[in-house]
Order: sequence, then structure tokens, then C-alpha cells
Amino acid sequence: MSLHIRGKDRTQRWIVLLCLGLSLGGCRRQPRTTMTLSVAASLQDSITEVEAAYKRDHAVEFRNNFGASGTLAREIEEGAPVDALISAGAKPMDQLEREGLLVQGSRADLLRNALVLIAPGGLGGSDLKGFHWLAGKSVRTVALGDPESVPAGQYAKQTLVSLHLYDALQSKIVLGKDVRQVLTYVETGDADAGLVYATDAEISKKVRIVAIAPDGSHDPIVYPVAQIRKSNEDAAVREFIAFLRSPAAKAIFERHGFRMA
Repeated sequence: MSLHIRGKDRTQRWIVLLCLGLSLGGCRRQPRTTMTLSVAASLQDSITEVEAAYKRDHAVEFRNNFGASGTLAREIEEGAPVDALISAGAKPMDQLEREGLLVQGSRADLLRNALVLIAPGGLGGSDLKGFHWLAGKSVRTVALGDPESVPAGQYAKQTLVSLHLYDALQSKIVLGKDVRQVLTYVETGDADAGLVYATDAEISKKVRIVAIAPDGSHDPIVYPVAQIRKSNEDAAVREFIAFLRSPAAKAIFERHGFRMA
């Protein structure tokens, strides 16, 4: 009789273990949430690191679309399947908000940055010493982001207009499709100078910072974030946007030179 009971107990334990194994296996096979983010090009390094930190505790994958904020906003207007946008300026986000494309109440200012004048570094670099040197004969080309679609280009134009330099530099200006392309132009010597965000200049060993744009010479550089109304991952996106303002994310952004808004 006791043998029968022990055999029955063993059978029951195997059934429990089998059910537990199937349950755990089912958990492992659960699909991961996928979020599609449109992100300003100047955030490429920092947001990738923030996402890696977030993924350590969340079953999520990210699809990132990096580019000029104006271009990203237009893609969303045209129906691109995007869950959230982080833009390098208020204007692209303002436009989407006017068109009712943002989840109401999801928009928040996330980060701040500074605009700097850069020149090629190294022994072969120029002797550029300030903004007014741009008008000199030694400077042949000045790279800016396209003001029509690149917020960094808009800030750069505002700065040059404020310093009464923009009209004089018209024949020298070369436009980039985003701030990273402007950085590349200066790194390679295809431009003698350029205006980029401080955070972009600091990641490059091939350029030097000549000067910081004077206070009041351009609009405040702010990075807003918002959830897109057509997002299919409502709760997951809200949770990630909240994480962007957490101490863990703050430490990463500040290590890359950004300031929290």
C-alpha cells in the first residue's frame, strides 16, 4: 500500500513539474514589445545607451529612426508608424500638436543643449578664433543644418542674423541634412567651420570648439518628447517616456553633455 502511495506521489510531482515547465516555457516565448521611435540625430548616442539600460528590466525592442527633426515630423504627418518622437526643437512638435497627432498630455520638455562654433582640429586646423572671423578670407565654407528642416540650422541662422553675419556669409554657407552631417563636413575639412550642438562637438576628436553662441542670440534649445496618437503600444510608450526622466536616464544624458529641461 505504501509503495502505491509513493508511486502516486511521484506521478503527481512529475505532473506539477511538467505544468510548471510548460508555464515557464510559455513565458519565454511571449512576444517582446516593439517600440518605434523617431529621434533627433543629435541624440543618437545617448538614446541608444538609455534604451540599453531600459531593456535590462523590460521585455522590449526599439526601432529607431534618426534624422532631422523637421523631416521626422513630416514623416509622421504622412502616416509613418511611429510610437514616440523626441525632437531637437519645439517647432516640429508644435506642428504635430496643432494637427492633433500627439496623445494629449504626453508632451514634455526633456533636455536642453547649447550651440557652438567648431573648426577642424589637429595641426592642420584653422586659426579661427570667433564668430566674426567667419567673414574673413581664410574661411571659405561654413556648414549649417538646413534651417528648413534642421532645428540646429534654425538656431545657427538665428545666431548669425543676431551677430549681423548671415547676409555676409551667404556665398560661404553649405547646408547639411542634419547636425551629424554638419559635424562630418568639418571633421573631413569639407567645411572650414560649422555650427552644431555642444554635445555633437564633444563626441568628436577631429574638431575643436571655437566659441559658444552668445546668450540671447537664438531661441532656447529644448528637446520635447511626446507619444504619437496612432501608437499601438500605449501603456509601454507611456512607461518608457516616464523612464526618460528617471535618475538612471538623467545620468546617461548628462554624461553625454545634455541638461535636463
